[in-house]
Amino acid sequence: MGKTLNPIELQKHLSGVDYPASRDDLVRAAREHGADDELIKALQEVPDREYDGPNAVSKAVAGRS
Repeated sequence: MGKTLNPIELQKHLSGVDYPASRDDLVRAAREHGADDELIKALQEVPDREYDGPNAVSKAVAGRS
């Protein structure tokens, strides 16, 4: 895996997301906020479920392998 994703950068690219949010909602928001390909890929790899807030998203991204 590449570099570790910065949780602050992650949340910056997810600003304005209405939670709960699906994986597709998160990917869409990140794209709209100019996230790089690595961050988009990381979001695409988290489980497809509803996330109840930014902490749940950060935990899912950090736990992917």
